[in-house]
Amino acid sequence: MLDPLPRSAANDSVLRCRGLVKRYGDVTAVDGLDLEVRAGECFGLLGPNGAGKTTTIEILEGLNFPNAGEVTVLGQSWGRGADRDLRERLGIQLQETRLHEKLSVEETVRLFRSFYRRGPDPSEVLRRVQLEEKRNAWVGKLSGGQKQRLSVACALVNDPEVLFLDEPTTGLDPQSRRQLWDLVDDFKRRGGTVLLTTHYMEEAEQLCDRVAIIDHGKVIALGTPAELIASLGAEHVVAFSVESPLDLEPVHRLPGVVELRQEPRAVALTVRQPHVAIPALLAELERQHAALSSLTTHHATLEDVFVSLTGRTLRDE
Repeated sequence: MLDPLPRSAANDSVLRCRGLVKRYGDVTAVDGLDLEVRAGECFGLLGPNGAGKTTTIEILEGLNFPNAGEVTVLGQSWGRGADRDLRERLGIQLQETRLHEKLSVEETVRLFRSFYRRGPDPSEVLRRVQLEEKRNAWVGKLSGGQKQRLSVACALVNDPEVLFLDEPTTGLDPQSRRQLWDLVDDFKRRGGTVLLTTHYMEEAEQLCDRVAIIDHGKVIALGTPAELIASLGAEHVVAFSVESPLDLEPVHRLPGVVELRQEPRAVALTVRQPHVAIPALLAELERQHAALSSLTTHHATLEDVFVSLTGRTLRDE
């Protein structure tokens, strides 16, 4: 039995990049990115498609190389003679994983386990990802959620210290997404560190200790989800639409309104006290003889932070 891999102490820096730049011809995918991920946390890279999330995570994984900047992973740098030992300590789930459809679930896990010097028994890995009952099923017969859990299982076969998850729940139904969230929580409880890319803001709020919002290859906001939401200066968003032209200047000056955004189909107000702002809004609409078409309210989210910073929603791109 080989000794277990050493674990980083809590709050140690396990992933770090400084001034990271990656270009593809005339396109700059990553533009001077600075990041630090601490041991034991789930760190989220958030942003729209094309923001540079996948390129950044591929560079940290050693699958891509930067044009400029410094990268350290578990205190080491890629290409310095320790790549094999470093890969033994990482688990990687790619944005798209193609597994052999005529292998069984257990055969697939055993195949990936054979690539590493150490790790848990494949049966234990299948238990952790709740695929024990599917151990003899062909990969091609699995549902989308089961295939994603199998993909994560293949990233856990070496008992990694750091788990990279690149948009692991894209296209999944809510139940399958929750099952993958449970896997991430379980990995963290065991002392692991997670770097997660996603464009689902509710996923980041659920899983991440800290998040970096990325746009056009740069970090535009960094902090805990609660800190970023608090940066809006208000806790609620009131969105409404009307059937006729509206003078927005007096709306912006209503009591409790911190920010006003004109969106394609609605006007969004960031407010401190909805019970004060909403009656004032209705009175102003009546004063302007504007008929209300719709009105919704919700607690401020990371999506609202992104829109406030960029003027776009994540789905715009």
